[in-house]
Amino acid sequence: MTLYDEEFSARRRLTLRGHASAPGGTRTAQPVHATHAVRSEQDLLSVRHAVRAATVEAGFALVDQTRIVTAASELARNAYVHGGGGSLTIEVLGHGPRRGVRLTVRDQGPGIPDVDKALTDGWTTGSGLGHGLGGARRLMHEFTIDTAVDRGTTVTAIRWNDR
Repeated sequence: MTLYDEEFSARRRLTLRGHASAPGGTRTAQPVHATHAVRSEQDLLSVRHAVRAATVEAGFALVDQTRIVTAASELARNAYVHGGGGSLTIEVLGHGPRRGVRLTVRDQGPGIPDVDKALTDGWTTGSGLGHGLGGARRLMHEFTIDTAVDRGTTVTAIRWNDR
């Protein structure tokens, strides 16, 4: 199975789960909600595919799909590398005509002792470039971090579809 086939299959599963029959046999959009484990490199790849499928479901243009997938990848990798693993929840939001995608990444790691520093480009506690967290924040419209030392971190990020 190619990467395209895997992404198409994930998108199809997400689309089928994201719709339900309404009275009269018409189909109406329902919120899509899926949680994925982030415990391995393979999980990181699976998360990227699932997030891409959610962005397609929400009707995002290709550039915005890429922004959201990039943010999800950075946040999930942080949970995996710095938090010892965790989970990523994807929700397709619909507020009237406005649609969006919410990503919630949770880990039970050591927490972030200084959030302001962590959001500064170039600052890292690992071997990376230190652009992931701040970059993810810039790619999304809404971004919150809930963290406590030795209690883990939850990052919630939303991007709205402006088209």
